[in-house]
Amino acid sequence: MTPDHTPISSTTDATPAADSLLQVHSLFCERDERILFSGLSFSVSAGQLIQVLGSNGSGKTTLLRIICGLNDSYEGDILWCGIPVREQREAFLASLLYIGHRVGVNRILTPRENLRWSASLHTPVDDHRIDAALARVGLKAYEDIPCRNLSAGQNQRVSLARLLISPARLWILDEPFTTLDVYGVRELELLLGEHIAEGGSALVTTHHRLNVPCAVERLNLDGVEQPL
Repeated sequence: MTPDHTPISSTTDATPAADSLLQVHSLFCERDERILFSGLSFSVSAGQLIQVLGSNGSGKTTLLRIICGLNDSYEGDILWCGIPVREQREAFLASLLYIGHRVGVNRILTPRENLRWSASLHTPVDDHRIDAALARVGLKAYEDIPCRNLSAGQNQRVSLARLLISPARLWILDEPFTTLDVYGVRELELLLGEHIAEGGSALVTTHHRLNVPCAVERLNLDGVEQPL
């Protein structure tokens, strides 16, 4: 299926759709005396995949970290299901799965132990489901090998296996295709498509042209940046 790549406005203040999960209003962020974005507004609805685009330094990672609560150097409003995130931080974080540039894998632990720990933060899952997730991302027979003995791509797959055991409705993925081989890229694209088909939503930064079985909307940060 050929995906539909549709641009979305990065400055609209239109009323969000009824099924909107995440709303960002009039976001302003400055770094090193340079405005990354100003008046940035958009929403993410259930069943929506948005690819965040922009040149290096345009603020893609900064935007994702702001939404996840990892950067508070901004002005504007972020809402989850119509309620400001600051008023329901715990509920929002329980609905969010963030995978950043760093894979977030404890290299001393095994893949299975890493997923056990990750699941324990929300809803613990049994080892059968963990092993199935690892097999799905190509790590069958690697469950009990310390992650320090795995390649960079295999550690990336350990991190991505979290997608299969997490109940989060919103996935925020920062350059998730880095270090993945062709098999890993295709598997992640399928996972994204399945998540969207089930009513989940995702924000993804990548220069990779997504080949997913669902529509892809684009939020381009280039042109939002303004000089002081």
